[in-house]
Amino acid sequence: MAPSESGKTATKPTAKKEKVHHPESRKAGQLARHAIRKGKMGNLATKRGKKQNSLQDVYGFFYHALPDEGVLTLEELHAVIRDIWLTRHDEELEEERAARRKGRPKGVKELKLEDIKLREDDIYRTGMEVPDLTHPANVELFRRWDQKEVAFLQLLRFIRISSANPSSIVVSRPGKHMTLIGDDNARKTAASGVEEAMDGSMGMDMDSSIAAQTAVTLPFGLPPSQFSSTFMAMDNVIP
Repeated sequence: MAPSESGKTATKPTAKKEKVHHPESRKAGQLARHAIRKGKMGNLATKRGKKQNSLQDVYGFFYHALPDEGVLTLEELHAVIRDIWLTRHDEELEEERAARRKGRPKGVKELKLEDIKLREDDIYRTGMEVPDLTHPANVELFRRWDQKEVAFLQLLRFIRISSANPSSIVVSRPGKHMTLIGDDNARKTAASGVEEAMDGSMGMDMDSSIAAQTAVTLPFGLPPSQFSSTFMAMDNVIP
């Protein structure tokens, strides 16, 4: 009869020991650099995500400011910024001030809200970049945004307006969409034609000069008064 093997004990597989590298070895340096790079990439991804969320919030606001039909006037666009955008934290700020006991220092939240308000007021005073809601083709394009894809916003036309000079518009980004590029080139061509007509009429008397300018044919059926200041339009500035 064969001897019983019940007395034998099963041996457990030994766990593989993690290899320890000398702190000054090449491998240890490679692992350290890999860990640092991985950490930096994670931080960049987090910051990029926060930035995109911030852009979605800002441009989402202007998306909801689009009129049901047509476009906004420049005065209406200023009103949207002045009366809605810049005052959106006022109620929360007043609640923080009311909750703070007399003689107590300002809380972190109150200080943060005040800083945001001061910074945005200053930006609007010196020049705030916004989607051009006064431009028909740009408004039509903006309506097609899904409110998620930030890259789509690069196609839009942006302008810079300020409370210090509310009647001035500076085209900061003319837009990359084909409908905006064609429109912008046509306007520049029209402005150039008006400038040439004015140069050619320098020797005429006042009545002849006015007649020459009136006779210029502009695209889109726009009146000459649309291009009355050159041309600031040649520098992408529209008074």
